[in-house]
Amino acid sequence: MKRPANAESFLPLKPHWLHVLLSLAGQEQHGYGIMQEVLERTGGKVRLWPATLYGTLKRLIEADLIEESNQRPSPELDDARRRYYRLTKLGRRVLAAESARLEDLVRIIYAKRGIPERKAES
Repeated sequence: MKRPANAESFLPLKPHWLHVLLSLAGQEQHGYGIMQEVLERTGGKVRLWPATLYGTLKRLIEADLIEESNQRPSPELDDARRRYYRLTKLGRRVLAAESARLEDLVRIIYAKRGIPERKAES
């Protein structure tokens, strides 16, 4: 069953959903690539085990946030068993909305703790 196309209705995102969407923000990837990217990006603090990852991918597809891609790398760089995933338009909107929500939360944390805001690194 598809959810409405209102990005805010998905918020706050489950952490695993956020990590997968972040992994797909820059490029299409297969499951193992997503697992490795999350592990690297989090310095080993978040590990998406296969059962968790593939369950998350299934739910993200059902929610219309990601989809399987028809595009594949050249055969010498690919394994036919791999499935590649990409963000949908709704998935991009949800990721942007969650990013804005988290940025607002960080601003509140800094304000409450009396810490000057840091500028985002480019």
